[in-house]
Amino acid sequence: MRILLVEDDERIADALAEELNDQHYVVEVAYDGESGWDLAAAFEFDLILLDVMLPKVDGITLCQKLRAQGKATPILMLTARDTVSDRVIGLDAGADDYLVKPFDLQELSARIRALVRRGGATLPPILAWGALRLDPSTYEVFYQDQPVSLSPKEYSLLELFLRHQRRVFSRAQIVEQLWSFEVMPEEATVKAHIRGLRQKLKAAGAPGDLIETVYGLGYRLKEINGETE
Repeated sequence: MRILLVEDDERIADALAEELNDQHYVVEVAYDGESGWDLAAAFEFDLILLDVMLPKVDGITLCQKLRAQGKATPILMLTARDTVSDRVIGLDAGADDYLVKPFDLQELSARIRALVRRGGATLPPILAWGALRLDPSTYEVFYQDQPVSLSPKEYSLLELFLRHQRRVFSRAQIVEQLWSFEVMPEEATVKAHIRGLRQKLKAAGAPGDLIETVYGLGYRLKEINGETE
């Protein structure tokens, strides 16, 4: 899941990005409103975290521009301003939610999850494929009630496949989905993570080819007992 963070305080931005990365989000950071606009216009995001006080283009104006261009991406405003009128201005500009600084990281995480659920209400709370279960709220993975301990990238890979159960992902598409634009790895890195994910799932009792190679195309979840879901 990809998040755009637009925050001019580099210390705050870097700390938030690190925290969100630990929660398995892919985060792109812009330090001013103009850069935020460029990223939002060029790429698709699942959520935008938007500071109000920004250089070049302020957060309210940026939010209005995004909505005027038809961008329906959920927007969570971050600001030190705590008056009712400030909140009303932000919400009227098109923001979906408003969080006042300083805020608790647990509350921010809960707001993010709520906005993502609102934007994709049809997604099940527990992602499943046969005996495989992934809980996005706790980051836990089980196969036949056996816990599976995954690295952050392995977890993100599995979540990607479970959220798009019929789709084949090429290595290039996986890189685009799971790494920030500034640290794109070689496609061989994807092979290594796929191999590690398969080994850990197999150790928990899953078929060794649960993550199936579609030759010439990429990877997907393999059908189980003739069922696709």
